Amino acid sequence: MSKQFWAVIAVIVVLFLGVAMFNKSDKENTSSNGDASVASNHVKGEGTTGVTLVEYGDFQCPYCQVYHGTVDEVLAYYGDQISFQFVHFPLQSIHQNAFAASRAAEAAGKQGKFWEMYDKIYENADPAGQTGWVASNAPSSFFEQYAQQIGLNVEQFKTDAASSAINKIVNADLTKGTEAGVESTPTFFLNGKKVTINNTVEDFKAAIDKAIAEKGGASNTDTSGDAAGIEEAQQ
Repeated sequence: MSKQFWAVIAVIVVLFLGVAMFNKSDKENTSSNGDASVASNHVKGEGTTGVTLVEYGDFQCPYCQVYHGTVDEVLAYYGDQISFQFVHFPLQSIHQNAFAASRAAEAAGKQGKFWEMYDKIYENADPAGQTGWVASNAPSSFFEQYAQQIGLNVEQFKTDAASSAINKIVNADLTKGTEAGVESTPTFFLNGKKVTINNTVEDFKAAIDKAIAEKGGASNTDTSGDAAGIEEAQQ
């Protein structure tokens, strides 16, 4: 057979192997993103009453930014009575820098300062989306400043923020949220039940006190009132 024939065969073989390797890599990435063991696990509070409040949040979401102050007040009020967990759910289609912000928080977490970076990002977020890291075409420069301010090894922070390992954690959180029925941010869950809570300390207390009472405990609040509407989370 001619050399031209064998050259064509060789090209076909190379193309076939390339497609096979691409498909294998794509499957591996999809598998890791959906692996619950890869998801983040950032929790505040001991939860002595057996109550856990979970927020699926987007750092660039203006509603999440507004809720941040209220959630802080609620956590200060209950202390170790409840646990609070933040789960990443960056809405990339409408918030261009949300994923980068989640990566920055996770990178800070590698050095034990997730919550410090979480606060910095929210505190420096512009709800109007016109200034700072929210509007920047290079948000990482802002996050690196925050990393320095909270005492991180900045070079290590930069390496971690750009790593595939951090990327997988945020993607795993997104998968986890989607499977739980999260469609918007912030979305809250109390002990596995999706809750709709207005942005007031009183409404949070009403919902949390009811959850504590269901566990047979007593909260800091004398009267619990009616909790906001609670619906079973989709699994």
